[in-house]
Amino acid sequence: MNATLIAVALSLVSAVAYAAAAVAQARLAGRTDPATGTLRLMGRGAWWAAVGLNAAGAVLHVAALKYGPLTLVQPLGALTLVAAVPLGARSAGRRVSRTEWRGTLMTLVGLAALLLAAGGAAPHDTLSLPEALCVAAVTMTLVAGLSRPGARPGLRHAAASGLTSGVASALTQTLTVAATDHSGPLLDWRLVTVALLVSFLALGGLLLSQTAYRGGLGAPLAVVTLANPVAAALIGLFLLGERLQGGLLGLLPALLGAVAAVEGVILLSRAQAGAPTPSGAPTPSGVATVPADAAPATVPVPPRRPSRVVISAPAPSVPLPAEPLVLHAAPPGSSG
Repeated sequence: MNATLIAVALSLVSAVAYAAAAVAQARLAGRTDPATGTLRLMGRGAWWAAVGLNAAGAVLHVAALKYGPLTLVQPLGALTLVAAVPLGARSAGRRVSRTEWRGTLMTLVGLAALLLAAGGAAPHDTLSLPEALCVAAVTMTLVAGLSRPGARPGLRHAAASGLTSGVASALTQTLTVAATDHSGPLLDWRLVTVALLVSFLALGGLLLSQTAYRGGLGAPLAVVTLANPVAAALIGLFLLGERLQGGLLGLLPALLGAVAAVEGVILLSRAQAGAPTPSGAPTPSGVATVPADAAPATVPVPPRRPSRVVISAPAPSVPLPAEPLVLHAAPPGSSG
């Protein structure tokens, strides 16, 4: 089978695994108090389920990077958002809206244009140790700036997560190609250092995405989906010698496809951000929502106990003592 087709197939299955992990993380974030620490979060089974799905997606992604270049594999990561649409709607107990279907279609059309320009041979170039360390240092600096306290933390944490994931993918490709070409020992200092960097960035991206999903799934996942391939494609084009097919002429369909994919992602993020929350589900603030058209609940009123009316009997009539009758004798000669 063609190496490009293998890379595409592995990327599709990887996107589904990542989508399921994102939905699981978003549901966990919606049920978790924002003040909950990382250690307490790791003590929950839902967290490890999301970690397992992310690990499965990562393994498939690594396998795809063995057969396809970064400029081919990373744009397919946008299918994570496309797969998350029906999964998220099913999890929320609702139907996929028309806007979500439009966004899905535009994203697929844009990805098709990108794949026509990005398809190429299996990768052979790898990053040197100084290049890997430099890329990791620049990434950590950008992540520190994006993670600072301020407005819209969800989108900034999502951008930081997408950036770290994209760089981790680029370093993973270096690790995979260098470990499978049998040109040197497996315990080479460069491979060990790159493996440690990949582990650190992958864990950081997972924790950053968990923080980003506290504000909902749609917009943060869209930012992660866009930042990831952009970071990886820049590394592939400027450091790994990857090129778009067709030269300058192949750049035009790639740009049109990128515009269509961005528009589709924006539509999906808007639709998911405005999707109703299931009745009684906790919002990021921890308050359960109730539909606006729901009938007011009738609160049962306990029956009143009959009041005790005490009628006092009239006090017995006690005759007052008669005043003494005093008779005065009239003087003689006065008229009676």
